[in-house]
Amino acid sequence: MQITLASLLAGCAGATASRAPLYSTAPPRQEQPAAAEVVEPAQNHSVTIRGQQPDGRTTEPAPNPNIVLAQAAEESNPNQDGLELRDRTSDDSNDKVIPLWDSHAPLNVVPFDVHVEEARTGRLYFGGGYNSDLGVTGNVMIDERNFDYRRLPSSLDDMIGGRAFRGGGQGFRMELVPGEVFQRYTMMFSDPYWRGTNLSMNLSGFYLDRRYIDWDEQRTGGRMSWGYRLTHDLSVSAAIRAENINVFRPRVQGVPELEAALGDNDLYSGRLILSHDTRDVPFLPTEGHFFELSYEQVFGSYDYPRGEVDFRKYYLMKERADGSGRHTLSYGLRLGVTGSQTPIFENYFAGGFSTMRGFDFRGASPENQGVIVGGELRFLGSVEYMVPLTADDMLRGVFFTDFGTVEEQLSIHSEDFRVVVGFGLRVSIPMMGPAPLALDLAFPLAREDTDDIRNFSFFFGFGRL
Repeated sequence: MQITLASLLAGCAGATASRAPLYSTAPPRQEQPAAAEVVEPAQNHSVTIRGQQPDGRTTEPAPNPNIVLAQAAEESNPNQDGLELRDRTSDDSNDKVIPLWDSHAPLNVVPFDVHVEEARTGRLYFGGGYNSDLGVTGNVMIDERNFDYRRLPSSLDDMIGGRAFRGGGQGFRMELVPGEVFQRYTMMFSDPYWRGTNLSMNLSGFYLDRRYIDWDEQRTGGRMSWGYRLTHDLSVSAAIRAENINVFRPRVQGVPELEAALGDNDLYSGRLILSHDTRDVPFLPTEGHFFELSYEQVFGSYDYPRGEVDFRKYYLMKERADGSGRHTLSYGLRLGVTGSQTPIFENYFAGGFSTMRGFDFRGASPENQGVIVGGELRFLGSVEYMVPLTADDMLRGVFFTDFGTVEEQLSIHSEDFRVVVGFGLRVSIPMMGPAPLALDLAFPLAREDTDDIRNFSFFFGFGRL
């Protein structure tokens, strides 16, 4: 590890009242060393400073008059006349001597031995939640951020001591989400440096069961993706998926879009994604932006293309002197387009907390014979202003407007456009996880006659490590 010696300047710069010229050749006077012998050679006026271990022992095998411990350099009071600093690891014949008092010169660096202990990388998580879109759900998660699939246990003691399947820097997560109308069970493996390269890799398998108003749906499949970070904020990724979708138990018979999708359907796809993310935090961000552009080609039981654009921008309007109490103005725009052969279970829908508040889940979508069939185009937008209501920022107020439409075909009709205004609260409770409790009250100003209205929407989740 390399650190600068800015912290040593004070110890080397100010003990004597009288000072010789900066590059004086006068021999330095000797001082009693504090923790090691400090010797300033008369010919080149240079010393080397060596890092110390935490217990105070130097890693030098034997004393060296040209080696000064960092601690000794701070405690001792060497002669200031002509004191200069030289990098110990460089070639003495090619060293460039830099005066310590030259504020414009780059300071040398010193190697230090740093002893660290690994922090906790695994966790067992129990939680649950309730929201107006998914109902009551539980959550059990096992997460390990230093996984190693090659480190098999050789004994029971390896399992108890936590040495099995650890140490490779990979990720493993198993999540169980049972629920009233929604269930999801997933297992995921990730490698941030796939096969020793700068590519990241994610592999996941899942089972999902969802009871919609008009049909029930089960999905079983897997995904595999690779990502590459071009810059700190810009990344690209590619993903493939394979899944089976079983649609059954229709509420209404005779709807062509629903009848065509009943039974088992096999889908395979490839997807490309470009992302640029400068947000300060993922939950309740206060500045920065998020942009994502994706294209997916699907084949199997149905063949169709799919493209999506997602953009969100956050402006910091006001804050306290300590950085808390942030007022944030934000807006977001989302556009999705899919092909004409898209099945009903892959169509776009709107309505609910995550898409358009003021409507029931999928309640702002096209219908056919009383069945919500969705559409091939979705455009959604939102503008929101968030203000803190308490000094600890645990309670925030929001004022918002949501707008947009879902169209059965690739055209936008003004009579189908929805507009909503409302306000709400965000309650951050650390013991319940990073996602805040969200309560919103919304009032549609423009809507379709067939839309399902729900003025109050909320999201509530909690977890325990």
